[in-house]
Amino acid sequence: QVQLVKSGGDLVQPGGSLRLSCVVSGFSLDYYAAGWFRQAPGQEREDIACINSTDRSTYYADSVNGRFTISRDNAKNTVYLQMNRLKPEDTAVYYCAAKYYRPSTNSDDYDYWGQGTQVTVSS
Repeated sequence: QVQLVKSGGDLVQPGGSLRLSCVVSGFSLDYYAAGWFRQAPGQEREDIACINSTDRSTYYADSVNGRFTISRDNAKNTVYLQMNRLKPEDTAVYYCAAKYYRPSTNSDDYDYWGQGTQVTVSS
């Protein structure tokens, strides 16, 4: 089971920050890569960040690079997405996902998904 927990509220002003936490239960995250995806209305699901299971190397989409940070705490079985300098175009439903070992930007490769949480950036 993958549970998505949002810290910071549902509505954020442009320029604000928000942290998403993805708590995994039922299996150990140690050997799983994790990814964060988002989907805005009328758009396809987009991979915005992922992190490797072992060396913790990361990937970011151009749209969030330099503003978002993905990290993990295997002791807590949790993956985080710190989002800074938020923009209205960041408004979407955000999902976390896990797959064995190597990360992927293809959502079809992921085995476990969180339930999704709405992030709205608006003044």
